[in-house]
Amino acid sequence: MKALVIERPFEAVIKEVPYPKPGPNDVTIKVENVGICGTDVHIFKGEFISPYPIIPGHEFSGVIHEVGEKVTKFQVGDRVTADPSLFCGECEFCLTNRGNQCENWGALGNTVNGSMAEYVKVPSKGVVKIPDKMSFEAAAFVEPMACVVHGMNRLQLQVGDRVLLFGAGAMGQQLVQAVKMAGASELVVTDISQEKLDLALEWGATKGVLSQNLFEELGRDNYPYGFDVVIDATGIPAVIEQAFEFMGPNAKYLQFGVTPENSSVKIDPFKLYNKDWTILGSMAINHTFLPAFQWVKEERIKIDHLISKKISLEETIDFLKGPRSSDILKVQIKL
Repeated sequence: MKALVIERPFEAVIKEVPYPKPGPNDVTIKVENVGICGTDVHIFKGEFISPYPIIPGHEFSGVIHEVGEKVTKFQVGDRVTADPSLFCGECEFCLTNRGNQCENWGALGNTVNGSMAEYVKVPSKGVVKIPDKMSFEAAAFVEPMACVVHGMNRLQLQVGDRVLLFGAGAMGQQLVQAVKMAGASELVVTDISQEKLDLALEWGATKGVLSQNLFEELGRDNYPYGFDVVIDATGIPAVIEQAFEFMGPNAKYLQFGVTPENSSVKIDPFKLYNKDWTILGSMAINHTFLPAFQWVKEERIKIDHLISKKISLEETIDFLKGPRSSDILKVQIKL
């Protein structure tokens, strides 16, 4: 079968690889759509924990092509998506509902071959049938939405909180809708792209601020007490350092964006102590795939407007290499 393989950092090729025959408890899926995630870019650049060579891709949908001998829940032809998480289910963290911290953590497209290929093998326990009314495009959005659900579970937003969100890309736009639904009284979004800010305003933000105007518009003159919640969806260390400047007393900070591994930022520990801040991380998915699936299925979260374009597997290499337009949201591969 044809697949995109990252051989080593900054080197990707399209090549023929063996068909992934399902094991007894697996299914093999003929891939229809794959979303390109920021993590895929980090893997391409050698900035993530992935081994090489690897087939990336963990946001996907398709049709079951073959089922393992012990699989009874699914059959050939079922339209599906799948949770890419590979938790061991036996370690201390798995047994205490902290699977995303599994001692043997893995994920399709991150630690084992993923879905940027004609076929992908998946444990059947993570597979979810999708209704006929759900498009393959929408189904490939369930995984990133599951990341948002986990982030919101970590955050425990309070009704009436004033929120500042850094980054209005595809993940930021999903967070906009989620934060609005959770009851934020004010949701200010900042980004380098006016087009993305306009979209955020259309879908739930109360104010959009260009990054170059950040301190002028959101400084202490206009927001003397800062914000109750600050979220970073950029993963850019320099942006993260700025974000702490806008936290008010008792504020919560959520690191949602994925940074390059071994990055560092400065924080004033006195403010952390004196202002009673809470600093949270949000790592991938933690048993949140099914809730996210329900959210997308019932169209409580809208995603069609977040797909900027669809490209071929061959075109994906140039996309990973960049440069990428600042106005691009989600790009999906259509196989």
